[in-house]
Amino acid sequence: MWGQAIWPVTLECGDLILRPIKIRDQREWTRVRTRNAAWLEPWEASSPAGPDQLPTYAGMVRVLNQQARQGSALPFIITERQPGTPKPAIVGQLTVSSIVWGSALSATLGYWVDQGRAGRGIAPTAVAMATDHCFKVMGLHRMEINIRPENAASLRVVEKLGFRDEGLRPRYLHINGKWADHRSFALTDEEVPEGILARWMSQFP
Repeated sequence: MWGQAIWPVTLECGDLILRPIKIRDQREWTRVRTRNAAWLEPWEASSPAGPDQLPTYAGMVRVLNQQARQGSALPFIITERQPGTPKPAIVGQLTVSSIVWGSALSATLGYWVDQGRAGRGIAPTAVAMATDHCFKVMGLHRMEINIRPENAASLRVVEKLGFRDEGLRPRYLHINGKWADHRSFALTDEEVPEGILARWMSQFP
């Protein structure tokens, strides 16, 4: 329904599934995060008040679910069906946040992907799925992604999907213990009338 968040929602494309994050995901989520600690640490959001102020997993999920109920966030786990596994495995996380209604109809998107699954199109496909849902189902107009200038892997994602580079935001977010510059990328609904997922998938033979 246009003009409000639809939650919970599950999005699928082939073997890739975006579904709501849950408390019971903690064990698997923690295992994936621990395995990827060195890979993710340089890009991790941190608290200016110190590491002791960061929420626990349960606290994070509670806040995200509260925001989802209020229509200000869509907290997804990225999962993938894999041969020989009884259920789709967690391969990352994607959150649409800072959803603004009214005359703005905008949101911000952030994500991370398991290093062992990187380079296989998971991140751009997940971003495309979530952006299409926000544009075509929720009626949002603008999606923004903010990336550290040094984060080459994430820069490739927005390049592949055709997000516009809107310039540098000095000391924009507190990352890995300090205020860090970010480059801001955005896309509006009018720029992808065919859908960003369809455009992305058309690049493959």
